[in-house]
Amino acid sequence: QSQHSHRSSPRYDSNGEQQSTKHYDTKMTKLSSNALPLLIPLLLLSPNSSSQGRSAVLANGFTSTPVQSRLSSSTTLSFHDGQRHAFLPRGGSQDSIGNSKGQLAASSTATSLSSTSTNIESDVGPALEVISQANWDLLSDRGKAALSRLISYDISSGHHGQKHVYDDWPEAGVDDEEKKALADQIADLDGSYPGGLPAYLSKAKTLLQESADGTNPFAEFEASVPEGESLSYTDPHANEHTGMTFAQAEEAGLTGIGETTFVLVAGGLGERLGYSGIKLGLETNLVTNLTYLEMYAKYIQAMQRMAHVKTGKDHIRIPLVIMTSDDTDPLTRQLLEENDNFGFDEGQVIIVKQDKVAALSNGNAGLSMKSRWVVETKPHGHGDVHHLLYREGLVEKWYSEGKKHVIFLQDTNALVINSVLPTLGVSIAKGFHMNSICIPRLAGEAAGAIARLEHKTDPEKSLVINVEYNQLDPLLSSQGDCKGDVPDPSTGYSPYPGNANNLVIEMGAYAKTLAGEDKGVVIEFVNPKYKDDTRTEFKKPTRLECMMQDIPKLFQKEMGSEANIGFTQFDRWFTFSPAKNSLDAGVEDANKGGKAPGTMSSAESDKYIQNQRKLKFAGVDVDVTEEDDLVPIGGIPVTPGPRIVICPGFAITQQEVVQKIEGGKITKQSTLVLEGEGLKVKNLDLDGALVIRTGHDCDVTVDGLVVRNKGCTVEEIPDGDDVPEEVAIRGYTMTKDEVMEIIINEPGKYHVGPDGEINRVE
Repeated sequence: QSQHSHRSSPRYDSNGEQQSTKHYDTKMTKLSSNALPLLIPLLLLSPNSSSQGRSAVLANGFTSTPVQSRLSSSTTLSFHDGQRHAFLPRGGSQDSIGNSKGQLAASSTATSLSSTSTNIESDVGPALEVISQANWDLLSDRGKAALSRLISYDISSGHHGQKHVYDDWPEAGVDDEEKKALADQIADLDGSYPGGLPAYLSKAKTLLQESADGTNPFAEFEASVPEGESLSYTDPHANEHTGMTFAQAEEAGLTGIGETTFVLVAGGLGERLGYSGIKLGLETNLVTNLTYLEMYAKYIQAMQRMAHVKTGKDHIRIPLVIMTSDDTDPLTRQLLEENDNFGFDEGQVIIVKQDKVAALSNGNAGLSMKSRWVVETKPHGHGDVHHLLYREGLVEKWYSEGKKHVIFLQDTNALVINSVLPTLGVSIAKGFHMNSICIPRLAGEAAGAIARLEHKTDPEKSLVINVEYNQLDPLLSSQGDCKGDVPDPSTGYSPYPGNANNLVIEMGAYAKTLAGEDKGVVIEFVNPKYKDDTRTEFKKPTRLECMMQDIPKLFQKEMGSEANIGFTQFDRWFTFSPAKNSLDAGVEDANKGGKAPGTMSSAESDKYIQNQRKLKFAGVDVDVTEEDDLVPIGGIPVTPGPRIVICPGFAITQQEVVQKIEGGKITKQSTLVLEGEGLKVKNLDLDGALVIRTGHDCDVTVDGLVVRNKGCTVEEIPDGDDVPEEVAIRGYTMTKDEVMEIIINEPGKYHVGPDGEINRVE
């Protein structure tokens, strides 16, 4: 039997300062081509081209020699002192967290150092007609090569859209360092895009012209509702159209948990939330103070632990890849390092970093200059993730290791983890190559929808894909009854499911698709905001963008009609409440009658409500907050309670919740945290705050426990108070007045009775 003690617990006032209170604590212890057409350098830069067994020195100074790999041709790269230590067709670097600094994780691309330097022979072309020899001599070899190609492309294309970049340079001796930096930046942009900067600008010119012309990308298609599954957590009956219950889907998902990998798309900062740090570092709730990254980590580790138990294979590891950007990479690494990788083994977390792309200032695809010597850059979009995974050889590696599914998640939607297993189960049962997690969508709602696009003349071009809301209504208005994006009278919702943008992709089809000619570079688009009806000048610079969910275009290209793409739809309360908006924006939305403010506070509240529903389903006497029950705190409608946190370590399936919770009642003002795979709670009588945490191999039954204490209270931040960003974006603080904690980590069997006493059962 352990000893009871009283110890200090953190109490926070309205300024976020810590006070002292008491609570119960029960513990156990890069080419020469003078005579060649200008296109040759472009082809040699392209990762899709072949040099037929010969080496070529590319624009960025890297020697490329083709080698054969199992799924596709690859390249062995040798780089030279003073050059970047990688050929980056699209994106930055990959690193495996947990390895020693600078050590990269294994990849299908072999990379080696060369101690000898190689001279870069480049086709100067017309460059010296516009840049003086003295200025030219200032530039690095890679800068010369890239700038030469840009000038050759610009002059040969007849557009002269980039003349402002390279013309009228001051004589040597003026701004020399800036000239060198500009040429090197152009080399970076050239080397980081498949086909180089000329390919990027050529594609942008075409897309911008189509945008200005108002070209309809769906003119050759008709939309219909695709095949998919609709699951309800609380309805035990199978959907009459699709035939699976939630429990059946979850059970099917459990058969594949040890053969999964996770990819977390996390390239953005929290600026839209009013937070200058990375969103992964934000706390999902104020009860446990668990960050988003730690929450995802604990969920993956709980899946891994379950895989060990179900298969008896303790060697199973579920990898996590995090896609970062220049903005988020250092802080993501710091967060992992400061928290010992949140319990992941060495090398289990892999970081791949995407690069930015050049911004465009006008319809002629002119490069936007941040200053005279700096090209403005912008994020390319989370669609980069597919090419990055291909480039690093990760998908091929996983496929060879027997991994069968890769799960893509966004950074700040805590509810989505609940839908991973049933969505995986639907993918397994229906043989989906790609499965989108969806929610019911209101007609006209500013959210993308999953639709089947039937090509009018060529069935092989038909595909299932996300269609943005501003494209869906015009498409539906041109077909059938021409009513457009209207609700289904029987449900009140659009028949087209709303895309929550979390994906489950089958590894074999994914590997085959990434090995195709596009190498995972998804179809791009432009979204310029025009100054006037001439549609030539922009209000602000634009760029080419790509989206993760557009990968079906590559599936269709590589697999044709064999591509089996569907969706799994859940209730919104179960799977979708992202934190994406600032408190002010959320308050404005709420005041207009909006139901989804998308703030940190609404996301936290929706997590508590989700868990209220889970315990209610399990038979607990607990109030479930409905819309009319919400109370405004900081201007955002949130639950008055109870605040319930079901940790992944306690349950990741519906069956676990039902089996581990029996009876009991919880008052509205209560707070509850449950964690521990061997924890069972019966007949709990809670009016206050209770935290129960148990370790691995701890079989703990809490039966009839009665808790009466002051619990936790939420306090709104007074107007004008100077508080940290992470506090201000919520609009309130939480005061932990009195909390009973039962913490057992020593393996064994235990019983906790009504009085909270822990008894070891021999």
